[in-house]
Amino acid sequence: MAVNKREHLDNVLETHRMKHIDNLVQKFKEKRGEIKEALEENYTSNIYSPLNSGSFGKHTAINIKFDLDIVVPFKRYSFGTIEEMYNAVYDFLYEKYDKTDLADVRKQKVSIGVLFKADEDGDLISIDIVPGREISENSYLESRDLNIYFNKDTWGFNKGTYTKTNIQSQIETIKSKEDERKIIRLLKIWKNTNSEPYKSFLLELFTLKAFDKSTITGNLWEKLEGVLIYIKDNVIREEFTLKDPGNTSNDLMKNLTSWERQNLSNKMQFIIDRITENSENIKTYFPINKKFDTTESYELKGSSGLSVPKDDQRFG
Repeated sequence: MAVNKREHLDNVLETHRMKHIDNLVQKFKEKRGEIKEALEENYTSNIYSPLNSGSFGKHTAINIKFDLDIVVPFKRYSFGTIEEMYNAVYDFLYEKYDKTDLADVRKQKVSIGVLFKADEDGDLISIDIVPGREISENSYLESRDLNIYFNKDTWGFNKGTYTKTNIQSQIETIKSKEDERKIIRLLKIWKNTNSEPYKSFLLELFTLKAFDKSTITGNLWEKLEGVLIYIKDNVIREEFTLKDPGNTSNDLMKNLTSWERQNLSNKMQFIIDRITENSENIKTYFPINKKFDTTESYELKGSSGLSVPKDDQRFG
């Protein structure tokens, strides 16, 4: 029997909602609050209020792979250099959590990861902290612009360099766009369940641009198909750009080689073709989270099935 693609995708989104793991999410939020409080107490007048960011801030989180993110906005003259800022925050978190054997603290690409030891339920809580420094004195509250440090070569930036970003702008860009958020969540489900290497932020910007530049209408499947077609057609165009709303000089397309562009285009075409040939194939690319399928009984047991993202999948 043919699969009703719209109904299937509705169920995919429903079974991947964060509400199914409320207890675990609350543990994450408590640890995030603890870290924010510790940072504010330690740095007092040198920082502005830390900002919740990432997929939770954008309302695009899915329950199979997530962490919580904090952006820490430092004032312009809190540190001599942005590298000093990054290392100082790492040292503080290392002393507080790693040396006391409460968590593993590690330097990542632009963030500092704090992975707490498993609790009595076996749950692992992961929080990412991104330190940023305002561009000029007393400018942050108005512009929300920050410079962030690159601890590794990544996304076209070299280790030891920094770039401007605006996390608040990234959040505001997507805040009221319900249809876009649904498609972004579906693409993240495809990415994570099919072990695709693409950065979530890249898929997010593709979706936003597809809705902005193309006619994306119809039911949920038709909208998803429209975005897949938009990606297929445009990713291979040499002049095509994907500008970060937090820094328009940052074009994410520059980080993809010609081969990677063609490969992504081919994948989008392949997905469309296979689902067109047989609607049953939609279950392969966009599977239901069976653990929370409302047509079956389920029981939440700790954080089984939850995956902590790699550090290159988090920021943005």
